[in-house]
Parts: sequence; structure tokens; C-alpha cells
Amino acid sequence: MPARADSFDLARLNLRSGEGKRIDLEVELGSFRYGEEGYVAEPSVVPVLLDISRMTANGWSLRLRFQAAVRGPCMRCLEDAAPPVEVDAREVHQPGGGDDLESPYVAGDELNLRQWAHDALALALPAQVLCRPDCAGLCARCGANLNSDPAHTHGPDIDPRWAKLGELKLQETSPSKGPAARSDAGDDLGRGAGTT
Repeated sequence: MPARADSFDLARLNLRSGEGKRIDLEVELGSFRYGEEGYVAEPSVVPVLLDISRMTANGWSLRLRFQAAVRGPCMRCLEDAAPPVEVDAREVHQPGGGDDLESPYVAGDELNLRQWAHDALALALPAQVLCRPDCAGLCARCGANLNSDPAHTHGPDIDPRWAKLGELKLQETSPSKGPAARSDAGDDLGRGAGTT
């Protein structure tokens, strides 16, 4: 059974330049805040594969691999989601090599394995945590779950500025009653047409 480790002493391996070692460990991942929601890694303690290589000038080349699921609300329908995430992260630590070559997870010869695994999982998360890839989400009008009711519909959208016209009752005239009386008879008076 792999040993549980939050940190790992790289110096105890006594590796010389060009030598490497692969180690099976277990690491606790913790929880995440993603999109203002809380998510937890499942399982909370995951088996990891750590590849360590010694470089020249006391440097280290590191590779971390593991699989986990992230459980929390689906970002479309708010149901429970736990998509699997595969992590393959690499770090290089070359003391004195500047910010680009110094890993934030290595202090001296001590590797902060828990923080690296947590951050690597956060970076490997998909853009949206979904309950399933084809999640239909919620109805924008009433909030119904469209996964449960794919045929869910509403009547046509009515512009609220015109909604009052739906209450208007128009009277129809039948052709047997003849044409409707003109309502613009007074208009002729305004133009002087009917005066003697």
C-alpha cells in the first residue's frame, strides 16, 4: 500500500545527476471554490505516481500523475456532478535559475506534495463542471430541469410592452350588414369640403 505524504524529502533518495526514481504515494487533495461554489475531491485521499529526476546543479525534474473526481453542483442544472479529472503535472526546480526555473512547491529539498496536487487538480478542471457532457440545464423562464423534461416548452414569448393588446376585444362585422360607417366624416369639415 502506498505511503501517505503531504510533503516529501527529495534529498533522502540520494540521487545523482541523471538518476531518477518513480514512487507511489497517497495525497489528500482537500476542497475547492470554483465559480463561487464549493467542490470536494473524490476520493479525498488519492493514489499518486511521482517521478523524480535529479538534474545538474542540484536541480529536480518532477512529474505528478493521478485521477480524481470533483463533486459539487452542476454548473448548468445544479444537480450533483462528479466529473473525472486526469492530472499529469510537471515541475522543474533549478536553484538560482530565476522564477521560471524555481518551483513554488520546492523549498530546499522538501516538496510540498499536497499543495502541488491540489493546484494541479484545480488547473486540470474543465471549464464547466457538468453532471454529464450533454446537460441541458435549466429553463430560463421557470427554472425547470430540462434533463428531466426534454420536451418542456412555454407559449410564445410576448414583448411586455405589447402584452396589454392581448386583452383587446375586437368586434367583427358580417358581410350581410354592409360596410362599417365611416368614422372620419368630420375630417372633411376640417378641410372645408362639405361647406356651402
